[in-house]
Amino acid sequence: MSIFEQDLDKSEANHLALSPVSFLQRAAAVRPDQLAVVHGERRYTYARFWQRSRQLASALNARGIGRGDCVAIMATNTPEMLEAHNAVPLIGAVLNSLNIRLDAATLAFILEHGEAKALITDREFSPVISEALVKLAKPLLVIDIDDVLAEGGELLGEMDYETFLKTAADTEPRIGISDEWQAISLLYTSGTTGNPKGCVYHHRGAYLNALGNLCTMGLSHTSRYLWTLPMFHCDGWTFTWAVTAAMGTHLCLRKVDPALIFQLIEAHDVTHMCGAPIVLNMLANSPAELHRRASKPIELATGGAAPPSAVIEAMEAIGFNVTHLYGLTETYGPATVCIPQDDWPTLAPEQRSARMARQGVHYITLEDAAIMQAESMNAVPHDASSIGELMIRGNTVMKGYLKNPEATRSAFAGGWFHTGDLGVQHADGYIEIKDRAKDIIITGGENVSTLEIEEVLYRHPAVLEAAVVARPDETWGETPCAFVTLRQPDGATEQEIIDYCRARMAHFKAPRSVVFGSLPKTSTGKIQKFALRERAAGLA
Repeated sequence: MSIFEQDLDKSEANHLALSPVSFLQRAAAVRPDQLAVVHGERRYTYARFWQRSRQLASALNARGIGRGDCVAIMATNTPEMLEAHNAVPLIGAVLNSLNIRLDAATLAFILEHGEAKALITDREFSPVISEALVKLAKPLLVIDIDDVLAEGGELLGEMDYETFLKTAADTEPRIGISDEWQAISLLYTSGTTGNPKGCVYHHRGAYLNALGNLCTMGLSHTSRYLWTLPMFHCDGWTFTWAVTAAMGTHLCLRKVDPALIFQLIEAHDVTHMCGAPIVLNMLANSPAELHRRASKPIELATGGAAPPSAVIEAMEAIGFNVTHLYGLTETYGPATVCIPQDDWPTLAPEQRSARMARQGVHYITLEDAAIMQAESMNAVPHDASSIGELMIRGNTVMKGYLKNPEATRSAFAGGWFHTGDLGVQHADGYIEIKDRAKDIIITGGENVSTLEIEEVLYRHPAVLEAAVVARPDETWGETPCAFVTLRQPDGATEQEIIDYCRARMAHFKAPRSVVFGSLPKTSTGKIQKFALRERAAGLA
């Protein structure tokens, strides 16, 4: 045994579990009167934010919910969502943020698969939630968020959120955090099949990724962060905790509306935002009369498919500094960042924006990201032309897929997380994605499995064969394009196929275009999707 290991043991004095919940506790102690949360007319200081989060934790405790129990939430970017991100982990429970765009069948699957014991749900989503609840095998505790800014909807639960908080009285919650490897949240993502896979996050990863965001985006106590990114996406890319760690102000926003966004930018002098390329496109192409500016350029992080250079340039023209991030649900959101180099400002606009659209280098809180050959697990040459798979490893990679050990082992083969994205590495080490190996379509920041759509298409009585690929789209980045062979000529119209899919899945997953005809195949009968992608890209 080394002399540096003798009589030098871990104890509560020198080793405590890392958890992002500690950020809120610290903020409430250091800046209790700092404005923490703004939502419409509602204003909460950090002291009040911490108090309400503890009340929610205690109320859940009183209903028998604690360590290892799953609490689902169906909500937009509201204070209740922020409180849940602190209250649920505080008692050792696992937060399952639901994608508000999903259909009832998928939501029911997620609630069953994650074994949710409670559901906090915004009344605006009562139609789809009520349908999902009918499909569940057993009842669960349902608490309603009765937000005055919600557009319609009914109350479905036992009581509303504010009443539920009052049931906590003055009881302090039972702290359930003892190990930073504990699960903190459960987020579902579409994989290579149509069934969603549950990514399990741990406290350590959430803590570190939040600090990575803080450093990368330069957050501080003077930051005013506008929530244009859904908090249900990778726990808001962990900015739900990062802004709190910085003791900045969370500016809540129920939906992406360019007019409202620009109003809030001016009213609150916004400093930071995040969003998928579609959000940038909406803002860049909104009417000029809507545009309002903050006192300084807004730091805006975007992820998903790289934004077109024209969009980056348009955003800069209306007062935004764009930073390109890359990540997946499996990596807590951001894993790489395209850090600007000193010579970039001297480049021509098109050259500079092309550099900015690269996926860049790994986060400060991630150990490594590299383009590698999947077979040999060797790094490819940094020559900007050798294709390999982007692989990632570090403390901000998920624990694994819930109840799916085979998929977990496959994803972590060789000691790296296999992203399934193909790309190159430049001489300066910067990564650039060239294609997605698994044919996943990214539409408006949402991942869509082509196999899920194909499964629905094959159920249509008029469809003989079907294949789905991504079609480039100026608004959404990509949209699903279906190539269909009918059993009989004129057996269905394009709109009939689209409507059929929209009735059976979330609307954003359904094809936006359908092309009829025979499908190109290999000699073994496999459909050649690369040929279909070329055809889709050439459609007017």
